[in-house]
Amino acid sequence: MKKHYSSVISTLFGKFASKEFSTPVQKIINHGYVKLMGLDMTDFKNPNAYATLNKLFTRSLQVEREITQDDKVMISPVDALVTDFGKIVDGKAYQIKGMEYQIDELFGINHLGASRAVNGGQFANFYLSPKDYHRYHLPHTLKILSATHIPGKLYPVNFPLLRHKHDLFIENERVVIECVDKSGATYVMVLVGALNVGKMILTFESAINTNSDIEEPQHYTYDDLWLEKGELFGWFEMGSTILLFSQKDTFIPELAINQKVKFAQPIGKIK
Repeated sequence: MKKHYSSVISTLFGKFASKEFSTPVQKIINHGYVKLMGLDMTDFKNPNAYATLNKLFTRSLQVEREITQDDKVMISPVDALVTDFGKIVDGKAYQIKGMEYQIDELFGINHLGASRAVNGGQFANFYLSPKDYHRYHLPHTLKILSATHIPGKLYPVNFPLLRHKHDLFIENERVVIECVDKSGATYVMVLVGALNVGKMILTFESAINTNSDIEEPQHYTYDDLWLEKGELFGWFEMGSTILLFSQKDTFIPELAINQKVKFAQPIGKIK
């Protein structure tokens, strides 16, 4: 099947970003990107330390963030902008106010039980811009039950398309991660691809290869895979979006639309 133009562009950009240029040229590229995008490098290495633009994108924190030990506090999994949040009603959530979609279509056939479990619960959308820290962490201690890589397009996940393109999250490539917490409550995290996001990496599943030639969803299950709150579980190569869904009466969000959040920042309470 012929690749969508968004996937072709993202592949080409990924090749450029992964190329290691001569040191003087790489310094110009890195510093140019930092200045152009307005990156705050306070918690990271000097831009000269990164051998490729992709390594700058996927930079790790050099200053550790404090993770609360309170089991009743949910933390932000990422540095991001909250583009929307709210209650899941009749199986519907919102990519942005006024633009609803069906969560069972987003999750896919392998997660229909999870779609039912989170109906009536909460959703929250976290948009990572190209200037943000691109690694993602667990917002809560969770047991990973399964993950599904669903191929798709790589439209930009920006405000113009969020406002005007129906089912943007459903059309785009994504990785759906189904989890439960220690009480057995269901949570689902969805990593949404976007233009120039060559890859979405999962540390616990090396078989997932996004922006590749696969045409059908690939599903993976796990027996006893627990990850702790704050634990790294992967990264975007460029910015994109994480969607978080929780079962009814488990999570009380303390968020605001268009709020900027940081990884490890409290975002609500667990009942």
